[in-house]
Parts: sequence; C-alpha cells; structure tokens
Amino acid sequence: MPIYNAQILEIDAAETRRYAGLRKAQDFGEKNIREACEEALLLIEVRGAWEVYDYCNQTVASEPPFTIVGNSIIKHLDGCEKVICMAVTVGAEIEREINKKFERGEYLSSVLLDAAATCAVEQAADLMEKNFAAKFSKDGYKMRWRFSPGYGDWKLTEQDKLFKISGAEKIGMSLTSAMMLEPRKSVTAIIGLEKISAQKKSSQKKSCATCNKLDCAMRK
Repeated sequence: MPIYNAQILEIDAAETRRYAGLRKAQDFGEKNIREACEEALLLIEVRGAWEVYDYCNQTVASEPPFTIVGNSIIKHLDGCEKVICMAVTVGAEIEREINKKFERGEYLSSVLLDAAATCAVEQAADLMEKNFAAKFSKDGYKMRWRFSPGYGDWKLTEQDKLFKISGAEKIGMSLTSAMMLEPRKSVTAIIGLEKISAQKKSSQKKSCATCNKLDCAMRK
C-alpha cells in the first residue's frame, strides 16, 4: 500500500476565504486570512495512502470485491479498466487547535483556521491527483477526476467499503458509525483510469488543446 507524505508549502488564501463563506465579503481583512493559513501550515501533517485495482462490470477487484452502486459514479467510471482508491488527511492536531479556539470564544479565528484546514486537505488531494496523472499517463492511461462517497447519488453509506481498501487506517484515519471520517479534515475518493487507444493518442497529439505552442497562427 503506497504512502504519500509530501508537504504543502502554501495554503491558498482565496480558497480559504471561500471555505469560510467570505467570498462576497470583499471588505474583510486579508490579514486575518493570511494568518490563519500560516498557522495552519504549522499544524497540518499531510499523509496519504492509495491502491490501484482492476475495475470491470461496476466491480472493484479488491479483497473482498467492492461493487459500485449509484448512477452518477457508475457513469463517471464508465470505460475505465482500473481505479485508484485513495485516502488523505492533514491530521488531528489542527482539529484540536480549532476546537480550543472555539472553546476560548475565539470564534472568528476558529472559523478561519477550520477553513484553512479544509483548503489544505483539498490541496493535498489535488497534489496526489497530479502525481497519479503523471505516473499513469506513462502507462497509457487517462485519469478521471476524483469522486467521493456523498457526491451525486453515491451514498455516504458506501464510505466504509472505500475506507477499507484505500489504506486509510495505515495513515491514522478512522470511520465513525455515521460514516464520517476522522480526523475530520480527511478525504477518501476513487479515481478512474481509462486506457487510451493508439487512435485516441494520435488524436490527442494533433489537438490544439494539448499543444504548448500558444502563439501558433493555426491555433484554434
């Protein structure tokens, strides 16, 4: 079970603002948001785990096999031969600090740190995706974006199956009876891998969207 431990060097302040519900509050001080992001960097501990499984007839060939249920997730994985089952967390320390701030009545600071922690775990998941894309494209696979239980009509009750085969326990994560992840700032997801045929590869090479020559006169 591969383990991912890369660190985040900067937390996105604009996304932190959005997670805090302050996107329209343009007059809100940026200093508070920056300080929350900087504090979060000192508290998070990024850890990820993942495993690749064959996928056929809506079934993940894990042990035991995991049958996918839900129209949206089945459609999303249509045509995929393999799937990546992943888990990532930024640890429990930042969650404890969020709770301490709230108990002390530091409500704004607590909300902003909570938003920064949410941003951090999403950034960590994004970084894992980028690594997967680079790794599996070499083997001729096109990657779908990550899909988590609770998205669309993929029920949250399916969380326990994904949790068990993603390696989440190996990085200190646990699951409550309500199917909620702990530490709270954690993510599990499935990513589809579709084999790119030689014809598709040729088509992709000829596409303007995949060409780096941005000043080309023939660019569409």
